[in-house]
Amino acid sequence: MLPPPDKTMLAQAYLEKERLEQALLEQEYSPSSCVDDIMIYIQQYIDQSQTVIQQAVADNSVLRDLKYGDPQCNLQCKNKREDEVLDLFLPTHHSAKAQEAGTAQGKKLHVFIHGGYWQELTKEESAFAANAFQQAGHYFAVINYSLAPKASLTEIVEQNRRALAWLATNADELGFDANEIYLSGSSAGAHLCLMMLQTDWPIYLAKTYLDKSHLASTYPANPPNINTTLNSEPPFIKGVCAVSGIYDVAPLLKTTINVPLQLTVLEVENNSPLRHLTLNQCPVIIAFGDNETSEFKRQSLAMKAQLEEQGFTVTFSEIAGRNHFDVILDLGVEGTWLFEEVLKQMD
Repeated sequence: MLPPPDKTMLAQAYLEKERLEQALLEQEYSPSSCVDDIMIYIQQYIDQSQTVIQQAVADNSVLRDLKYGDPQCNLQCKNKREDEVLDLFLPTHHSAKAQEAGTAQGKKLHVFIHGGYWQELTKEESAFAANAFQQAGHYFAVINYSLAPKASLTEIVEQNRRALAWLATNADELGFDANEIYLSGSSAGAHLCLMMLQTDWPIYLAKTYLDKSHLASTYPANPPNINTTLNSEPPFIKGVCAVSGIYDVAPLLKTTINVPLQLTVLEVENNSPLRHLTLNQCPVIIAFGDNETSEFKRQSLAMKAQLEEQGFTVTFSEIAGRNHFDVILDLGVEGTWLFEEVLKQMD
């Protein structure tokens, strides 16, 4: 008869298994584990964005620090209000269709939502693609939002909703068509794009103007009539490009990424696009670099499959020679697969 198993040894074996699983999870949700030096790419974001911003300022083709937030917020949210700004880059060339219209109709807006695991980066490092869209005849907005731990993930999602609502309801005065808004985002920004696509916009916009009618008063002086600014056929989001995203945030609960985020179980449920139906039908681009972790690839493929099951038209690519950080730079480079697919989506 075999002796009974040593409980101490079993406990140690279990703890070792947990430790190895934890280490693997940490690595899989650390995109920097695939590159030698993440700062090389962050510096590219900074350098390219500053070049674009400086040129746009010199050309008078950017409106900087437009406030989309709630100017009458309570004391609890005042420290976040300073983060609730966006930059709007104006077209430097106009399409023949837009010129013929002579109005905002037909003039399209592309909105970029930056990544950084909801705890890094700002709009200042995220304008690198703006000039390419300006040259193509489109408006281009870059949203700034508060970062964890200053803001929870729920609050960050809400800030991005406010930014899109502000853009849509001020579209006529800003010069673009409120019903021609397209989104792109990288990593955490891709997650936020899908959260925007899962928002019930007719209800959200109605509530915004019933409860917070001052939101659109920052620009212009009088809030527009949302019934005339937006047509009756939702959504005003006409396309999404989601690059290297994370669409179920539950695995982050067991990683150090959650230290500043402090995700709750309820937040995980409410802010995981893979756990919900996507309400607003439009074409979606899903992409990632070939040099990314298995988990980031798996999550993108799962999101692609779910959208296709719901009847979405999804264009997909695993982009060769790119990693989690430099793949999004293709968005600002004419001739790359990513940029050309987004332009096709906007045609």
